[in-house]
Amino acid sequence: MTKVDAQDLQTNETDDRGRIYLGTEYANKRVTVAVVEVESDRPDEDELAAAYREASESSELLAGEWAEASDEAWSGLDE
Repeated sequence: MTKVDAQDLQTNETDDRGRIYLGTEYANKRVTVAVVEVESDRPDEDELAAAYREASESSELLAGEWAEASDEAWSGLDE
């Protein structure tokens, strides 16, 4: 079994099915892979919830501002 030096460790990204291309130098060899860390490219649930709350608050503020502008516009047409 070949030992791997820590300097030879590589960081690779997986394809959409979670597969990693190791390269032709590993063809017809048995390879043991250790997953040390997994990073997600999607936000976690807490981040999504915070973004949703912020968007909800912003939309309420915009709706209030729009109602005022709309009322002013309609009252201007009545004059």
